[in-house]
Amino acid sequence: MITIHIEPQIINVCPEIEIGMISATVANSPTCDELWAEIEHEAQAIKGKYELLAINQRPAIAATRQLYKALGKDPGRYRVASEQLCRRIIKGLGLYRLTTLIDVVNLVSIKSGYAISGLDADKIVGNSLTMGVGQAGETYNGIGRGPLNIEHMPIYRDAMGGVATPTSDEERTKFTLETTNVQININAFAPEMPINEATHWMAQLLEKYANATNISTTVFKP
Repeated sequence: MITIHIEPQIINVCPEIEIGMISATVANSPTCDELWAEIEHEAQAIKGKYELLAINQRPAIAATRQLYKALGKDPGRYRVASEQLCRRIIKGLGLYRLTTLIDVVNLVSIKSGYAISGLDADKIVGNSLTMGVGQAGETYNGIGRGPLNIEHMPIYRDAMGGVATPTSDEERTKFTLETTNVQININAFAPEMPINEATHWMAQLLEKYANATNISTTVFKP
């Protein structure tokens, strides 16, 4: 299991932060019908429960947005990934059917409200990740987005640079069909779904749909 460090600037404005951490050896594949049915079921529940303008009031999403504001980032322009997913659902745009690993992360994210960092563990440089604050001019390529302005944004860095933000993970460490080891961080900046429950559920889904072995879970509290 990789180690996590959180810089004081994050802790000072978000002392409640908890991170559910899951590492495992997996087999990625195109998303099967059973997993997609689970996602569609949860999407219908989200659509029935929330109006578009209310989705950012979910505790997990609201807390992440507040962290952005406290650090000087506009959460309306740089939306949290879980908020992006839920907005697509409520607007009737649907979700993209991708791969097992991506869609397992998306399922837990829409149900829990948490932004989740899903990383190919073999592409992480070093044995630790540090959550800090993005700097002006820092290079970061969001998945499917290209260069992303991460100044004033909470960001995980490995020994080489940025790998994940609550808005988008980085191209360098993204899941591919060749991914065989994962590091998944469930970022709870305030509680919604109990973090132990979300972490355990993620591990169960990986075991069920991605044939996960060597599963390790923990909840990090600074």
